[in-house]
Amino acid sequence: MEGLLELARGPLFRLTFAIMVLGMLRVLVLDVIAIYGTWRKAGDKSMPWGLITRRTFEWMVPVKRVFNNRPLYSILSMLFHVGLLLVPIFLLAHVQLWEAALGFGWPTLPEGLADGLTLLTIVTAVALVIGRFASASSSAISRKQDYFWPILLAIPFATGYVCANLALSVSSYKTFMLIHILSSELIFVLMPFTKIAHCMLMPLSQVVCTLAWKFPPKTDDDVCTTLDKKGAPV
Repeated sequence: MEGLLELARGPLFRLTFAIMVLGMLRVLVLDVIAIYGTWRKAGDKSMPWGLITRRTFEWMVPVKRVFNNRPLYSILSMLFHVGLLLVPIFLLAHVQLWEAALGFGWPTLPEGLADGLTLLTIVTAVALVIGRFASASSSAISRKQDYFWPILLAIPFATGYVCANLALSVSSYKTFMLIHILSSELIFVLMPFTKIAHCMLMPLSQVVCTLAWKFPPKTDDDVCTTLDKKGAPV
């Protein structure tokens, strides 16, 4: 078990983290190239950057929209994402590991707040899955990964909480810690190739939506030709 832990903490962590970083950078670069190509072909190249920035912020922090549609589900989703982002980055134990590797750290969450956010993330993950099953409209458009991801994301939180807060035997602690590390590394590997890549693309979503309405010159003529409606009365 100790050998597996060392492998997971060392070479396997570095490999999977590199896959995640390089894969997410690839997704970002390809998206930026596609956006630039679309902008070059656009008939109107002006961009309302102020409006785009405001809408992007509203989508990333959807406080105003949370009560518009399925408010309970939306609140659970927002709380889930809060814990999902804050705990892995600002947990004291994680920051100490990065500080040992990089030589510097950053502010951390108080222990009680970190534990509370961890439990909140686990509970909301389960609630989101139940909410998808319970709603006919959500079930109709949900894919298998929509049920899989919340549970997978909750596993490192659950195992990390157990290791940090419960009295375990040495062998049990090592087992839970191995699951904690391996499940996190599985998430690293899957992120660039699944819907979770949206965390990288979300800031660009409003740019894409805006460009979608800036058709290239003579697009209307091409559409009319394709539909055999050239010269038809409007």
